[in-house]
Amino acid sequence: MLELRPDSAPPLVNQIINGLRELIENQTLKPGAKVPSIRAFAATYSVSTFTVVEAYDRLVAQGLLVSRGNAGFFVNRSVNERIESQASDAEPGKPEFNSEWYLQNIFESRQLAFKPGCGWLPNEWMFEDGLRRGLRQVAGSVMELSGYGDPMGLLELRTLTAQNLEQDQRIVANPNQLMLTHGASQALDLAVRTLVRPGDVVLVDDPGYPNLMSILRFQGATLIGVPRTPAGYDLEHLERLLAHHRPTVFFTQPHLHSPTCSRTPLAQLHRLLQLSAQHGFRLVENNLYADMVAEPQPCLSSLDHLQQVVYVGSYSKSISPNVRVGYMLANPELIQKLLQLKMRSGLTTSQVMERVVYAAITDGRWRKHLKRLRQRLAEAQQEVSRRLNRLGFEIFVESDEGMYLWTRHPQIANSAALVDDALERGIMIGPGQLFMVDAQATGWMRFNVAFSTDPALWQQLEKLFARHAA
Repeated sequence: MLELRPDSAPPLVNQIINGLRELIENQTLKPGAKVPSIRAFAATYSVSTFTVVEAYDRLVAQGLLVSRGNAGFFVNRSVNERIESQASDAEPGKPEFNSEWYLQNIFESRQLAFKPGCGWLPNEWMFEDGLRRGLRQVAGSVMELSGYGDPMGLLELRTLTAQNLEQDQRIVANPNQLMLTHGASQALDLAVRTLVRPGDVVLVDDPGYPNLMSILRFQGATLIGVPRTPAGYDLEHLERLLAHHRPTVFFTQPHLHSPTCSRTPLAQLHRLLQLSAQHGFRLVENNLYADMVAEPQPCLSSLDHLQQVVYVGSYSKSISPNVRVGYMLANPELIQKLLQLKMRSGLTTSQVMERVVYAAITDGRWRKHLKRLRQRLAEAQQEVSRRLNRLGFEIFVESDEGMYLWTRHPQIANSAALVDDALERGIMIGPGQLFMVDAQATGWMRFNVAFSTDPALWQQLEKLFARHAA
């Protein structure tokens, strides 16, 4: 049925996937047909059962096969319709993946051996002990289960968050200006749907946050990229953009910017606020990595006193991604509009989880956890930078803070070409194309330093980079 070549360049897993896909697409294997069992396939082609398991699992994830309990694997009956639909929708020259592809695959690929392209921290870097203690504390407490809770979110957590923001970020706000959300993603979505109308011109960091760009495009906004430099914004370019466009909002990450990890000097923040007032656009400050900043400095929201700036933060990055508790701050009039939209779209957020977060951050070990987390990130930044420099990579900005390194190799013009090759080796890479506003091919790629210190990973990456650089 298939011809496998163990000595050829494509790995066996890739050969099996491509071979079965071809048989399915040309209907040699009909919809509903059963494919050989894992053991039978392995015996027939003299390959490891682990190889067959990986190939079948990927074909199931791609929708070509379905698994039915103890019955085995079968060709998906709807596969022909899906293939025809994909073929009719294809556009010449269109990238094979986009931010939606990235979001789906990065969460489906948690079981990969290596994840330097992911956007979260390793489990052992999280505040696991504090979270477990918080869960036990909430489970043993008396609380009302019949209601939905405060639409703004748990008052105790809002009050404490406001106090911490004043202490750490110099943002002065009362709890009635702070609304809890289902992670930073919901906060950004609420900001987009409240501030942006279809056809509006919106500024975003370039490179920037793929999830945000996806939300904005779904809203019908026209995205204009503001180039990031190692020293912050390219203000001259920004002023030229403002002379030709009338943006309604600028969504930005001034500090520990993803994917570059660059930080914006205080003078640039002041100038950005001046330009905002002069040209009449709002600013949405996404500061979800604030807990990783070693030496806090003023931000847009603290300088503006939340007049024209909306602030977005999150506990998910430093406690656990599964926590899904974020928050946003704005002036009183705007926060009421955001609250109304929050309730229309999902009523209230989970007060149970908000109580867990409150218990975690009032734990005596919380500040120690943040200090240790920053130390570990600084050490990882240095180690990964050294490894990349040895391999001839250019690093956008050398840092001792944050999760990411933005880097490229002078002989690799398109980092997207690495993705499939890396996946075959069990490695998730963050290709730079996904972070660019125009989605054009680029050699830049994003590394999560917390997942990039394993020597076994670098043995694989050295071979991979050598192959593509050649």
